[in-house]
Amino acid sequence: MKNKKSNFSKFMLLWAGEFISAIGGGLTSFGLGVYVFKQTGSAGSMALVTLLAFLPTLLLSVPAGVLADRYDRRLLMMVGDGCSAFGIFYILLCMMNGEAALWQICVGVFISSTFSALLEPSYRATVTDLLTSEEYSKASGMVSIAGSARYLISPILAGGLLAVSDIKLLLVIDICTFFPTVIGAAVVRKEIARKKAWDKPSFGESLRQGWSAIAGNRGISVLIAISAVMTCFMGTFQTLAQPMILDFADSATLGVGETVCACGMLVSSLFLGAKGIKRGYVKVLSVSLFLAGIGMIGFGVWENIYLICLFGFLFFATLPFANNCLDYLVRTNIPDELQGRAWGVIGFLSQIGYVVAYGAAGAAADGTAALFRLSVGRGAASVVMVAGGLLSLTALLLGSMKSVRALERKLSC
Repeated sequence: MKNKKSNFSKFMLLWAGEFISAIGGGLTSFGLGVYVFKQTGSAGSMALVTLLAFLPTLLLSVPAGVLADRYDRRLLMMVGDGCSAFGIFYILLCMMNGEAALWQICVGVFISSTFSALLEPSYRATVTDLLTSEEYSKASGMVSIAGSARYLISPILAGGLLAVSDIKLLLVIDICTFFPTVIGAAVVRKEIARKKAWDKPSFGESLRQGWSAIAGNRGISVLIAISAVMTCFMGTFQTLAQPMILDFADSATLGVGETVCACGMLVSSLFLGAKGIKRGYVKVLSVSLFLAGIGMIGFGVWENIYLICLFGFLFFATLPFANNCLDYLVRTNIPDELQGRAWGVIGFLSQIGYVVAYGAAGAAADGTAALFRLSVGRGAASVVMVAGGLLSLTALLLGSMKSVRALERKLSC
């Protein structure tokens, strides 16, 4: 019992660093979104920045997962989060010399995201190192709370700061928030034994093992394929929500609206952190994703900030439940020694949908607006509603798949 308590306290130290870092990242994300939209008036330009912020995560997730199993996971977290600040610093320097061009913002975001890509597989694998299987569900709820900080706290804080200052202040704050994660990882690193050198397979063999852990389980393979479809629809929402609201409101209203919507994620995450999910993971996953689609449809119907907040709240409230179920079903069906490699491969495959969304959603919104002679905001809303309908249909299909249900039956045996 003593060791279990100690491990959870170490997890909480890492979690606190991630929580603070997420707030900083949210400030930059919000600020750059408003900055680029005001400069260009194009949803496509905003989507381009989002795409370049995400692309390194996708391309490097597999090798980062292998590195997480071959080398010190805490050291990788320190390097990834620490060096990620350089990209944000580059954007800050460009803005201090005048208006930053779109290409300069893209370069800085790409550099920052490249280093951050080292972090995620190492962080997830470290959670497995620190906790027992009984603590996974509760820990997933806590991780969701940290992730929700960039949506709950950052927007209203960024909107308020932009009202009295400019984006450069947001970038400075973001740079400072990288350090708590580095410090937390350094402290935990001293207290966790490193893996033995002779336990490490070759890089190519590590990739093969990570792929085999997934491909050898039909339920996991189907779940990841469905996840890629779902992330495409969710990425569409995330990309187009800002230009949709900025089309009829200012940045302060956008910040308040995003924070109110994200309260749904906070409420769900707090519930999961306290109670967790005991059974019925596949059913909860299907229902939560269906309701997420309904939230997207309602989100795009009206240019009314109150109704947008209501349906946005519903959308965000479903995400922690979906993420918790996905995380648990995958984590408990993959051997501990393959966790880093498997999460790297899973991250690559399941998040391809985000690349499709970030690459196409902005152009689809601009194209819809031009075709039907709508504003950019209403064009974005139309695309969001279509994506929401498709997400709900996908959720219904997921709940009826026997191979996915078998993952949960296996756990109960």
